[in-house]
Amino acid sequence: MAPDTVAPDTAAPDTAAPDTVAPDTVAPDTAVPSPPPVPAGRVATPVPFEEADLDVVAFGPEGLVAAVVQDAGDRAVLMVAYMDREALRRTLSTGRTWFWSRSRREYWQKGETSGDRQWVREVRYDCDGDALLVVVDQDGAGACHTGARTCFFRAFGPARPAPGEAAAG
Repeated sequence: MAPDTVAPDTAAPDTAAPDTVAPDTVAPDTAVPSPPPVPAGRVATPVPFEEADLDVVAFGPEGLVAAVVQDAGDRAVLMVAYMDREALRRTLSTGRTWFWSRSRREYWQKGETSGDRQWVREVRYDCDGDALLVVVDQDGAGACHTGARTCFFRAFGPARPAPGEAAAG
């Protein structure tokens, strides 16, 4: 996952649990980098939902659910991250992916500092409600913090190209 941070002007109102870090909290002497420009023609499209719709999601003991992010074009799996109820609400209402960072304990919007933004096209939940599938249009170099298009560029066994990537040679 990219170590993206939440730009204060893009943060939705914080309605997270009291023990979470507000997404727009920045030390007074810390400069917030300007995000790269949005590519021409990209428009965030919110996904219609009712607050009660979120009740079908079985958030785990820590209040999180795995979110598998898939490319809308070639269906490659780009990354897996975690959402709590607020991150899911932000994702649906803004049309951009939002996640909960377990290590930093804060919300982050994918690509807001790197430019590798994700534009939500649909969000699905599995039969048990304990995993999400977020289908996106991916901007920039890709979804992985390493600069790779997908976080799943390594494999067990004989080397093969990652889904959506050309074979070497």
